Amino acid sequence: MVLILGVDPGVARVGYGLLKVMGPQRYLPLGCGCIFTSPRKSMEARLVSIYRDLLTLIHQYQPQVMALEKLFFNKNARTAFEVGQARGVALLAAAHGGLEVAEYAPLEVKQAVAGHGRATKAEIQRMVQLLLGLEEKPHPDDVADALAVALCHACRLYFPFR
Repeated sequence: MVLILGVDPGVARVGYGLLKVMGPQRYLPLGCGCIFTSPRKSMEARLVSIYRDLLTLIHQYQPQVMALEKLFFNKNARTAFEVGQARGVALLAAAHGGLEVAEYAPLEVKQAVAGHGRATKAEIQRMVQLLLGLEEKPHPDDVADALAVALCHACRLYFPFR
């Protein structure tokens, strides 16, 4: 049994999903949600808030692994830089919590969850819902992305492709 904390880092919202893996294609979602930070606060205060909330999740659930996407650079350099800062805070929380870290490219996550690398946000939400037997699609998409990266790691535990 492995407990994975999937994280979709951002500054305004950090999606998270906890996934208990009991065997190949045997997953139990234990919780998911978003950490929200206020744009009225300084960047430093927002990053501290993310760090503390992630550590709280780590201490509460005791996962063995944090799974997150590798940084993807888009057209907006400022957004990429801010996501990189939030990602660094998540990695620091993982290190302080004694977690193994698994990182996956967005293409790998989409392939593992949807079967192809060009899956849309809506497709990822729907596939996460189906794979985990959820009554509703995870919302917002940050939560679906966090659960998707946790599912990707769960798949790689039993079906490694590297």
